[in-house]
Amino acid sequence: MSGETGFAIAIRERYADVVGDRWPAAVDPQPDELLSSWLHRLAMANGIAPRAFAGVLGLGGGMWSPRLDLRLPHDLAAWLGARTGVAPEVISAMAMTDGALAPLWLPLRETARQNRSSWMQYCALCLADDRAPYFRRSWRLASRISCFAHGCGLRDRCPACRGGMAPFAQIGVIPQYVCVHCGFDLRGGAKRSVTAAARRLERSIDDICKAEIAKSSSTIHEWVARLLRAPDVAGVGSGRPLANLPASMRIRCFELLAQRAENGLIAAGDAAVGRHRRVTLAAGGRDGLIARFVDFIDERKGARRFARARPPGLDLATLLAAYARAVGDGSRSKHRRGGLHNSLAARSEASPPTSSVRVSAASASRDRPHGRGLASSALTRRPTPDIVRGPSPRASPVRRLGSEQRGA
Repeated sequence: MSGETGFAIAIRERYADVVGDRWPAAVDPQPDELLSSWLHRLAMANGIAPRAFAGVLGLGGGMWSPRLDLRLPHDLAAWLGARTGVAPEVISAMAMTDGALAPLWLPLRETARQNRSSWMQYCALCLADDRAPYFRRSWRLASRISCFAHGCGLRDRCPACRGGMAPFAQIGVIPQYVCVHCGFDLRGGAKRSVTAAARRLERSIDDICKAEIAKSSSTIHEWVARLLRAPDVAGVGSGRPLANLPASMRIRCFELLAQRAENGLIAAGDAAVGRHRRVTLAAGGRDGLIARFVDFIDERKGARRFARARPPGLDLATLLAAYARAVGDGSRSKHRRGGLHNSLAARSEASPPTSSVRVSAASASRDRPHGRGLASSALTRRPTPDIVRGPSPRASPVRRLGSEQRGA
């Protein structure tokens, strides 16, 4: 204890001995987050610009993070896991690993003309709702044209300057939802409308893809090939496949395909068949026709008539329950009535809820280091890996965080 200063001086552990190889700030992956999005957030949380973070990983410049989305080496996943505390298998799962849908991935284009696709899409409302805005894996698919949570169309360019998404090229510690080219906040973009019929078609395509992949069907490849030829059927794109079209043109393609499907309900050679199809279309489709039939049965039976909204907002579980009640009231067999009610009730209970639940991100305190931002040289650098990459900078020696104190 010094009598002049009044404070004690004690020798403590070196910072490098305490933290080891772990980086100061940790970032938790979010549901359906794309690997490149997580890497950009990780870099900024540790005070490093995304463009400089490529050097920390021993990679070259250009589209360094989108290339990792398509091929993440196992040694790099393990190296990141040791420094972030995130399991390597969780890191690998954020990459685009489903090879069956690879032809539907938007191609990597750092600078794309406006009549061509860009490598990334986004929903402005999702970015605005996220506590820590991030990009989704599902946005990389050419078959996705809208947000399932908000019902609006996806964008693949900045609405202010029409430039493509390039967060990997950001030279400042700036969030990835800010346009690299003009500084526009992508969360403030206007909502893009998509017809309900086109969104229903998109949902059906997504369900079919998931079902074919789940059962490991060999027909998934033919199904994907047909999707790529969808612009030819709709008459848009001048012969280009779906993955090469910008978001606005793919939305138009889905709307034309959905309109053609609705028109097919009316087009029929037989007059009787055409009349039935016109009635179905006027009722709001098959669901609407069933709802009107149940209302008619309820009225004839003297049951209380339920007020139903016009499809497509019709709830399937409610419709099945109403149909079971109508059929059960007119049945004379208790056994058959009980079997029908039980089977329909089981289907209703098995149906997952359709309400969208917003998952909040990890607390902001974990995404930001305490104190000042760190220079890129402060993090442990990864030795240059033996993988395909762009031009690599001259190799630099491995430096560890806090090595300045090692000789203290």
